[in-house]
Amino acid sequence: QVHLEESGGDYVQPGGSLRLSCSGSGFTFATAAMSWYCQASGKERELVASISSTGDKIDYVDSVKGRFTVFRDNAENTVYLQMNNLKPDDTAVYYCNARFWRAGVFHNSWGQGTQVTVSS
Repeated sequence: QVHLEESGGDYVQPGGSLRLSCSGSGFTFATAAMSWYCQASGKERELVASISSTGDKIDYVDSVKGRFTVFRDNAENTVYLQMNNLKPDDTAVYYCNARFWRAGVFHNSWGQGTQVTVSS
């Protein structure tokens, strides 16, 4: 069974940093494209960053470019989101997403989310 577990969310002051982690199991992590999404209260879930299975293709939403870095360790089945210079607008629940093919079936799986709160 596919399982994604996020961790690292916390309460932090503006300008602070956090590192989110997402550990995957139940699938071949190294073949999955991984993404981080965020959902602020009352808003739709939106893509923050994505990284290809090999890590050679990375994309960010404009609002986090230069502040956030996504990277992965396929040996540890983990994807990370390093968040620097955090702003109150970054406050949201952050979700990990995995997309992969297995036995001809496309899978699009989500974690339960981790809360990030940026406030003074």
